Amino acid sequence: MYFAALLARTEDGWEASDMELDDVESLSDLIDLARSAAVDDDTVVALIEQEDAWFGVVRVDGEEDPRYFVSNASAAARSSYGSMLTKELLGSDEEDDELDDLDLDGTEDGEEDAVTAFTDEDADEDEAGGTGAEPVPAGPLGDPRLLDDLGVTNKQLMTLDGDALSEIADSLGATEVLEAVR
Repeated sequence: MYFAALLARTEDGWEASDMELDDVESLSDLIDLARSAAVDDDTVVALIEQEDAWFGVVRVDGEEDPRYFVSNASAAARSSYGSMLTKELLGSDEEDDELDDLDLDGTEDGEEDAVTAFTDEDADEDEAGGTGAEPVPAGPLGDPRLLDDLGVTNKQLMTLDGDALSEIADSLGATEVLEAVR
């Protein structure tokens, strides 16, 4: 299960809105959604989490390039929305980042249970280094300094777990507005 919210900085503080992930089929959709929530091209922070497995932060400042952070890239890569972020961060050459073939549980349509679908051939491929694609790291991936100027240091971001989004909102001074959309 996912939770996602947008925090838009305004003159009066932060405004929060829940993000309808059903409308997000690509990373471009997510960025467009964040930019549409911006007030006067100010900062928007998109927060996404999948239970306690991983969380992601996308920061959009006007028309500048978005910045990304994922707490656990290998866990995120196995989920539909997390895979969008990890592919972007790893520089995937795949042009099609749509989620058409993924269910919200992170499995592909028609895919069997991971235990039964894993074969000896898959194990040999993993030992040999995979398919040639860059391996996904088991830890954080992205820009851990993307929230430094907003009160969340890179050290804090790198050590967050559990209720990370609440801790980020607390550091930003946006706890009440985030909890209102949770």
